[in-house]
Parts: sequence; structure tokens; C-alpha cells
Amino acid sequence: MHEIERQRLILGEVADRPVVTVSQLVELTGASEATIRRDINALHVDGKLRKVRGGAEALHPPQLVGIGGRHFSVSEEMNAGAKRAIAQAAVDLCEDGDSIIINGGTTTFQMVAGLASRRMQILTNSFAIAEQLVQGSRNSIILPGGAVYREQSLILSPFDNDVTRNFYARRMFLGAQGIGRLGVMEGDPLLIQAEQKLINQADELVLLVDSSKFERRSALILCSLDRLDVIITDSGVSTRDARMIEQAGVRLVVVDVAETESLVATEASE
Repeated sequence: MHEIERQRLILGEVADRPVVTVSQLVELTGASEATIRRDINALHVDGKLRKVRGGAEALHPPQLVGIGGRHFSVSEEMNAGAKRAIAQAAVDLCEDGDSIIINGGTTTFQMVAGLASRRMQILTNSFAIAEQLVQGSRNSIILPGGAVYREQSLILSPFDNDVTRNFYARRMFLGAQGIGRLGVMEGDPLLIQAEQKLINQADELVLLVDSSKFERRSALILCSLDRLDVIITDSGVSTRDARMIEQAGVRLVVVDVAETESLVATEASE
């Protein structure tokens, strides 16, 4: 990632929360700790943020604290082929007339293209997904109330009295920051709170994760593995992780990324 783009992301993260740690910025940008410290020093000298012990803080702290995680546009580019293939397999589970929930994320966002020709009731807390489906499909779109978190393109609310508790879904499609023996992991308490409301409104939970997520960990657990019904991932998943999913009693769907990409390319040329 170029220095200018990296520093733009750092400033965006600092603008969304009072204090950001070096480790959070390493996770956000994928850069080394030494590189992040140099960026913080440079931005401090330029008067764009304030360097503090172990991180940086905004010169004018925001009223609304942001949530952790990479910027949507950065995450969208990572493992893009696998995400498209996984999303297509998720779309194949849907039928016209279904009511579904799509949780915000860059893998679930890839479902949009496949859902364009469907006619379903869709509740989503993703501003990006809602915008695309409203403009390019005939599905009925429902949004929960809450604040818009621009960096992650999410609509989140800590309150219980929103539309989610009145919505029933046959399936919920969700992503995750990481997955392991203890369950599905996310990186922010507000995300956990919002997603736990959603997963209780669906008969079936379908997790969409590329195989790299099996190597990632977070301090916060959304739900245990056996709470899931289906996990869709790519062929990079290890035998060990596949066995872990099987032992939890969860159906595993493994997609062939190259095959899906070839099919998409063929359809586009016709």
C-alpha cells in the first residue's frame, strides 16, 4: 500500500475514534509496526493528529466513536476472487419469495450481483448492499434504524427497539473477522451487539468466509461454531479446519474459485 493511501486510512481511523493504537493500525493497513510509527510521526509533525504512547489521537475527538476494522474499500480488494465465488454459492441457496438477512461485509456484498434478478424480502444493515439492491433489483429492501458508519458502510444501533426484532428470515448470511475452535469472531463490541440481534431472527445461519479467516483471531466471539448451519469457504481451507467444522455438526461448502471465475468470464462474453 502506498504511503499516501496508508496515511489517509490512518487519518480516517483517527477521525472516527478518540484514540487508535499502533496494533489497530497495523491490522487496518497490513503495514509493519515500524512503518505505522513513522507514519504517525510524520502526521504528528504535519499537525494532522497527535502522537500518544502506543498510538495516535485526533486533534478534535469525534462525538460518535467509530468501530474497529479495515476500511470497506480496502477489505473489498482482498481475496476478491474467493469472495465472489463464495457469494455465488450463497446466492444459489436463495429462492424467489424468501425472506433473508444479509449482514454487512465485503464478502456478503458480492452477493448483490447474483441477487439482482431475484424477488425477495431482504433486511440488511449494510448501506452499500442496500444502495446497490435498491438501484439494481426488484427485491424489497428493509433497513434497521441506527447510525451510519461510513468507513465500514454499516448501519448499527445499540438499541433493541428497531425493525430487526419484527423481521423473520429463512436464512441469515454473515461474514466474520475470524473463525476458530471457539466460534465466529468479530473485532468490535458494537458489531457483536448488533449481529446478535440479527442472528436470533433467522432459522438458518450461513457463514461466508474465505479460507484466510481461519488463520485470523479476535478477542470477541459472536457465536459458537455449532450455532451455524452452513459455512461456505474456498478450497484453501485446511484439512484440519474442515475436520473442525465437521465435528461441530456444520455443513461445509467448498467452492472452486478458478471454476467460478471462468464461468463468470464466459457469461460476460456471451
